[in-house]
Amino acid sequence: MVDASEQIEKFKEFFDSNYIDDLHELSKTGKASLIVDFSKLNRDDPDLADQLLDEPDETLKAAEVSLGQFDIEGVEDIKIRFRNLPVSQRLRIRDIRSEHIGKFIFIEGLVKQATDVRPQVTTAKFECPACGNAISIIQVDVKFKEPIRCSCGRHGRFRLIGKELIDAQKLVIEESPEFLIGGEQPKRLSIFLKGDLVEPIMEKKTTPGSKIQIIGVINETPIFLKSGSASTRYDLMMESNFIEPLEESFEDIKLNVADIKEIKKLARDPKVYDKLIGSIAPSIFGHNNIKEALVLQLVGGVKKERKDGTSIRGDMHILLVGDPGAAKSSMLMYISKAAPRARYVAGRGVSGAGLTAAVVKDEFLHGWALEAGALVLANNGIVCIDEMDKINVEDTGALHEAMAQQQISISKANIQATLKSQTTVLAAANPKLGRFDPYQPIASQIDMPPALINRFDLIFPVRDLPNEKMDTKIAIHVLTVQQTEGGIKPAIPIPLFKKYLSYVKTHAKPKLTEGAIDEIKTYYVKLRNTGSSSDDAVKPIPITARQLESLIRLSEASAKIRLSNKVTRLDARKAIIILNDCLKAVGFDPETGQLDIDRISTGIPTAQRNKIIVIRDIIDKFDKEGKKTIPIEDIMAEASEKNITESKVEEVIDKLKKEGEIFEPKRGFIQKI
Repeated sequence: MVDASEQIEKFKEFFDSNYIDDLHELSKTGKASLIVDFSKLNRDDPDLADQLLDEPDETLKAAEVSLGQFDIEGVEDIKIRFRNLPVSQRLRIRDIRSEHIGKFIFIEGLVKQATDVRPQVTTAKFECPACGNAISIIQVDVKFKEPIRCSCGRHGRFRLIGKELIDAQKLVIEESPEFLIGGEQPKRLSIFLKGDLVEPIMEKKTTPGSKIQIIGVINETPIFLKSGSASTRYDLMMESNFIEPLEESFEDIKLNVADIKEIKKLARDPKVYDKLIGSIAPSIFGHNNIKEALVLQLVGGVKKERKDGTSIRGDMHILLVGDPGAAKSSMLMYISKAAPRARYVAGRGVSGAGLTAAVVKDEFLHGWALEAGALVLANNGIVCIDEMDKINVEDTGALHEAMAQQQISISKANIQATLKSQTTVLAAANPKLGRFDPYQPIASQIDMPPALINRFDLIFPVRDLPNEKMDTKIAIHVLTVQQTEGGIKPAIPIPLFKKYLSYVKTHAKPKLTEGAIDEIKTYYVKLRNTGSSSDDAVKPIPITARQLESLIRLSEASAKIRLSNKVTRLDARKAIIILNDCLKAVGFDPETGQLDIDRISTGIPTAQRNKIIVIRDIIDKFDKEGKKTIPIEDIMAEASEKNITESKVEEVIDKLKKEGEIFEPKRGFIQKI
């Protein structure tokens, strides 16, 4: 083992040969820490590197003391932060044992809780009332320590005259789900951060839900019994030396000059649109219309802040509904891996609190605390919700506010809070009867309230229809993917794809041109007024203002892809084609031969609503004539004169019974309530 003076000398030589320019830079900027690559130390002095791993406290102190020997102003108080530790020092939280106490290791996990940053005493200075002697006590334990006696012989009752404070914070880290095996429950560990690790810039990287890597020293902390005495059992905590985020949002991705040059070159490429579509799940054949929509979703529209404090969201939500085995889940899984900040959740394993936020008992502050759910954790990112039809209706109710207003309001226990949820939602659902039925309204096919379905900008039916030519292509593609080692490479590599998305999202803010406005307005007004010319009580509404906003978002996303600041007529046409295809697939009423948005937004097509109105009028007419108990046969006879079949009459009567407007006092007769 190397003694302290030799360690200081070795560190001085190491910093002099590797980090002298960084030290001069720190002196100018006034930053509080120097980040050192452990691999460089291991290459220059393997013995010193080994000693750092085995005795981190003393070795780190020697490294910091060595900075005082440089003739550079202000570097003597700089903290040394090490990164890039060898893989041998990586531990899962569940694998930490007593043998690791006092060792330099690193762990990875999700931040579950973060306390407020509060000052902590490092050194306290006391004065002896008898002789006036000043005594300094270094505070290393949890309990505040006072001097026992003075050199003059006095015991106790010393006066506190000063103290040095440092900012401190406690995190609770939980193991990431991807590292768990089988039925393992994620384990947690407390982390202490001090000094520059709790600066506002760093604090943003340790918000609940962030995935981080922590390098530090494992220490034991005493557990006190109710009697006040210390237990023989100890708890574990980690004193952090360095924190590195493992997951970046679009804004956090760092781009160098070469990256920006490559991004701009790609944006000028006439085939950039096709290349981006080819980069979405290349192992899945076809579904180009869905992949095109997913590219636009990842790019997003422009968020607009109004002067009155309200805002119009730029994020668009997409729902895939369809046949089993049509690669919906594979597409969701690919997007969750390709997007910089994403969460993937599925089916019965999802609760309302897991999606939004939960109020939990805080073991540190002894009160209530908020734990963020998937939509909050993926703020400024994307949430992929698979098997959405399997989630309970009570739990999906939590999504309404999050998808429309992009916030989550909590009023539970003594907590009233509004959490940001500027999150894009990509969801997949299976129809109740297994396969998608184009003749039934979408709300009746999946267990989701129509109001929630209406929150989605685009709804795609994913159908698996036999077609010899297409089936041959799919078979060849699947077999080629299985045969190719490493799978089919995307048109744009994922690292560049992420950088491209990051750049266009943060740098392109396109505005609608007169041509684009005219194109969207013409389409909207024309479609709205292509209603039925019949004398129906209610005419079908093909499109609403909600779809108009979707058109604007899609047009803006199309312009962003080209890094353009103008939304052109061509962008608007592209958006119209995508939306029109969706409306024809899920909003077309085969009975009237027209588009009817009510098939999506209310679950009751206009044609059916007209029949309900007619049957209701017939029942009211009989009721006014004094017939309290009305034979169903009489209603059917009256309805047949208005071209309504018996099966439709039975369907409407069942609906009215469910809604509590009528009841059946005896078989074959109905009565108004």
